[in-house]
Amino acid sequence: MPDADLDPRPVKAEVRDFSFFYGTFQAVKNVSLSFREKAVTALIGPSGCGKTTLLRCFNRMHDLYPGNRYQGDIILHSATDGGSTQHLNIVSPKTSPIEMRMRISMVFQKPNPFPKSIFENVAYGLRLRGLRSRRDLEGRVEAALRNAALWDEVKDRLNQNAYGLSGGQQQRLCIARALAVEPEIVLFDEPTSALDPIATSKIEELIDDLRERVTILIVTHNMQQAARVSDYTAFMYLGEMIEYDRTAKVFQNPGKPLTEQYISGRFG
Repeated sequence: MPDADLDPRPVKAEVRDFSFFYGTFQAVKNVSLSFREKAVTALIGPSGCGKTTLLRCFNRMHDLYPGNRYQGDIILHSATDGGSTQHLNIVSPKTSPIEMRMRISMVFQKPNPFPKSIFENVAYGLRLRGLRSRRDLEGRVEAALRNAALWDEVKDRLNQNAYGLSGGQQQRLCIARALAVEPEIVLFDEPTSALDPIATSKIEELIDDLRERVTILIVTHNMQQAARVSDYTAFMYLGEMIEYDRTAKVFQNPGKPLTEQYISGRFG
């Protein structure tokens, strides 16, 4: 029994016998795994192994391009106001991609602030959700910036263009923008690959703080980063899920020879 099965935290999302196709090419092959609520799960593996493809299925990014196809299910478990649990198939044609992108936010490899003020970057998703009250917007923007550990650095220049921030600050602004709509899951696609070591350290500290508030999935090529920030690690190769367990188990005592070869740098 994998150590992951013993975690008392509820399952937030489940990937069930899931495959993904770019036209006729199968990029993800019959993957099944679950993600615990308020835990950080790292997806690792060599380039082209399917980890980013799988990540982008969660907020239906692939719908933006013709010829892509989902097969199988990705189930999101959400508590309702009445105390029951809603089970929603993220990739069902009946599920709104727009709704999924509100409930599951994404932070990309390179910072991508909008050509707007710092304030309006964070308020963007809130306005899309219909929030109009200036007072409410100000409160939610401040909360998001604080949660992204950026408030103290920008509170006196909220009306300035976001492009004036450093690369690391821009990435934390994108995280604040993602957090502002209070998502159930935040997806990180190699969020520090374009940053220097100091900015990278700040993002990793932020991820560590966020695990108390939200479920996180992170794709990273950096083995040390995966070991530092994640509770769970999933190793993928050629579109298949090779091993998934608690991070300490995967890195210290991997169950599959292929995992051990990849982590130790003897891969290929």
